[in-house]
Formats: sequence, structure tokens, C-alpha cells
Amino acid sequence: MATALKNKPVVTLRDRNLKAVIWENESPNGNFYSVELSRTYKTENGYRDSRSFNESDLLVIANLSAKAYDRLSELKRKKAATLEQAAQ
Repeated sequence: MATALKNKPVVTLRDRNLKAVIWENESPNGNFYSVELSRTYKTENGYRDSRSFNESDLLVIANLSAKAYDRLSELKRKKAATLEQAAQ
């Protein structure tokens, strides 16, 4: 079973009350990234996250997903460069 490293997100991208959280996970086959999309809302007991989105959220979620994809590509490139440097 994969587990999040250090239990802290690598990156959190936000737009209004929507967010894309990038996690680095470890598994027997090596580390990998995952993305969690959510919408934050306020209740009388504080703030909560939901995984459901309304119609007006969809384009923002699509944009956040594209930004998360770009950030993941950047993270992978940096990690590959670091590993290549270490191997030299």
C-alpha cells in the first residue's frame, strides 16, 4: 500500500475555494505523485473539504488540473536531474 511521505503535501495550488494538492507517495516499486482535488467550504464548526463540485467549479478544476500536471512534470524533471547528478 502506498503511503504519503512525511505526511505533508509537496505543493498546494489554489484558486478561490478550490485546491489541487500534490502528494509524494512511496511504494515497493518506487516513489510516485498523486493529486487530490477538493473544494473548501465553511460550516459553523470550521472549514471542511468536499470532493464534489458544482457547475461553476468545473472550468476552474480543469485549470487547476492542468497546473498540477505542469508542476508534476517539473518535479519529475528536477528529481531525474538530481538522480543523474548523484550518479556521476
